[in-house]
Amino acid sequence: MGRNTAQDLAENVIDIRQSIAIQLTSNHYPPVPLSMVEPCVEAIYAVSEGLTHKQINLPKGVSWRGYPTAPAYTIVESHHLEPWCTYDHE
Repeated sequence: MGRNTAQDLAENVIDIRQSIAIQLTSNHYPPVPLSMVEPCVEAIYAVSEGLTHKQINLPKGVSWRGYPTAPAYTIVESHHLEPWCTYDHE
């Protein structure tokens, strides 16, 4: 798993949420909780639209530097979601 897998998931996505779930659970150790799927999808759309500093709400119990939100670019970088930021998922 790794960058190539992420690229393949992004390019061949049928459902973005399903591919992000695979990315979070299979391409990270320890796996990222599935509660992060929606914030990741929101961050992907924000970054794709150039809104890199848009604050994304995090799930209950998750914080970024003590805050309940995180900038979109941070979520994308931290979860290796760059491959999804260049594709139309609608």
